[in-house]
Amino acid sequence: MTLQQLEYIVALDSHRHFVKAANSCFVTQPTLTMQVRKLEDEIGIQLFERTKKPLVPTHAGEYFIAKSRQILNDIEELKAFVSDEVESLDGEFKLAIIPTLAPYVLPRFLPHFLKAYPNTKLLIQEQTTELMLDSLQKGTIDLGILVTPVDLKSIREIPVFNESFLLYLPEGSEEFKNQNPTPQDLDPDELLLLEEGHCFRAQTLSLCQKRSTRSEQGFTFQSGSIEALKQLVQQNLGYTLVPELAVNGEENLKHIRRFAEPQPTREVSIAVHKSFTKEALIESLRESIQVTLPEGLDVKNHFTRIKWK
Repeated sequence: MTLQQLEYIVALDSHRHFVKAANSCFVTQPTLTMQVRKLEDEIGIQLFERTKKPLVPTHAGEYFIAKSRQILNDIEELKAFVSDEVESLDGEFKLAIIPTLAPYVLPRFLPHFLKAYPNTKLLIQEQTTELMLDSLQKGTIDLGILVTPVDLKSIREIPVFNESFLLYLPEGSEEFKNQNPTPQDLDPDELLLLEEGHCFRAQTLSLCQKRSTRSEQGFTFQSGSIEALKQLVQQNLGYTLVPELAVNGEENLKHIRRFAEPQPTREVSIAVHKSFTKEALIESLRESIQVTLPEGLDVKNHFTRIKWK
């Protein structure tokens, strides 16, 4: 039994004529007749009294056709629901973003998104990557903005942009003054790092080819803030790596060095559970982020994507 066969018998009941029913279904009359016969043979019930003109359903056929109409109507309603579910942007949605993206991405895209989609309310919270992935799998948030890949079968990743790593040095530093450094040049003993649990820390360490042997700093500092690390660098207490969006204005430009090509980058993506159906919301969020990025910050032709897991 197929939905197409149900459509044929409903059309035949509506038109009470094989040729007219076939025309309404855009098939030939022999095709429709054959499929109706095939259905009757399968269910063991004669649906139409063919000796009468116009054609009429049998008693059992009336009940079967009524149920078929109901099934086809329910399917149309389901299709309409799915279409609305996929396309609708109305309602509340829980969005998480990692701390090393939040201060640089949210102020850019959020005004644009809220203006473009006034019926959409975003409930936004900062979460580390591990917590965000757990929340997505449990269904306690709807979407996440994070660094990928995460390579989980249950999580769908929608890449948005690639962002370069920059070396952040004290102003006037002679180190790497006349060259673009490579990851092999980094000394982990001099690096200021974020605290454990941040994927940016893991990515930074994965860039270093050397192993730490000692620490010349007379302090330890646990921070989840890239801005705090920048302030320490500005006080000549070491150097660090920052994402490109964390560098704005002439003052910050005095502190940065770009890596030699291919530049190491982090891939920023929207992540959802694979059961999430709001495709229009995903695309609208992605578009709002992309159109509010500074010029030159996009997917690069040549880059090294840094894995962190």
